[in-house]
Amino acid sequence: MAKSKSKAGAGKAPRKSGKGKAPTMAQQADRHRLYQLSVQMPDVEIEFFERVFKDLRGSKPKSLREDFCGTGYLSTAWVKSHRERTAVGVDIDPDPLAWGKQHNMEGLSAQARSRLTLHEADVLDGVGEPTQIACAMNFSFCVFKQREVLQRYFRTAHGKLTEDGLFILEIYGGTEAIIELEERRKCEGFTYVWEQELYNPIDHHTLCHIHFAFPDRSKLERAFTYDWRLWSIPELRELLLGAGFQSVTVYWETTDEDGEGTGEFEPTVKEENQESWLVYVVAAK
Repeated sequence: MAKSKSKAGAGKAPRKSGKGKAPTMAQQADRHRLYQLSVQMPDVEIEFFERVFKDLRGSKPKSLREDFCGTGYLSTAWVKSHRERTAVGVDIDPDPLAWGKQHNMEGLSAQARSRLTLHEADVLDGVGEPTQIACAMNFSFCVFKQREVLQRYFRTAHGKLTEDGLFILEIYGGTEAIIELEERRKCEGFTYVWEQELYNPIDHHTLCHIHFAFPDRSKLERAFTYDWRLWSIPELRELLLGAGFQSVTVYWETTDEDGEGTGEFEPTVKEENQESWLVYVVAAK
């Protein structure tokens, strides 16, 4: 997939080099830094959030809630984007939160840091102040495999929005989403590898991994692992409406005359299936 799939997962330690040998690139790698470089695009996401909120609400949003925030990379970029913006990040895993506080927040001014709060908490608990935008990016909500639990999360998200609030999800699909495969994409100084290990058509359980490969032929295997249910767009729409949202809109990536993605997402109600697609689902309170 062009983007990847949330922040959860545990890295598998790379094999040590032989006695007396210099450490490999994999042994020296920082998995959180590599994830941010290869997967996350906060500036692009913020631009999309701004455009959609302006289209639907007629104003610029000031407050953001990032569920499953991991290192808080998006939240950090949000408060940097405007001096009046505030952000709340929530993640249950202390490891990426600690990394984000050390590496992402340290570059902020004291004033900007005062507008960003990272909570080590379960997203189901609804900690933090209400915000105009809440988001669950990189398919992170797929960690919830039962309908009642996912709808409970959607109800929690609904309750933590202001009256003009929008809830933005990111989901992937297509014919290649339900097969075993491995995709490689070159990045500066390393190669990002996305592996779909299995998919069960009975319950849509999928197991995926991110690996990183390096020019010295070393590899950081299973830097992140995702044990998910791959939800469909109709299921998400039904659960969001059942959780109290007034409308649900799908934003699909437009293509150029050669059929290549433009990076721009527009609202739509009918599309042809593709080998691989990624969409934003926007629920309005």
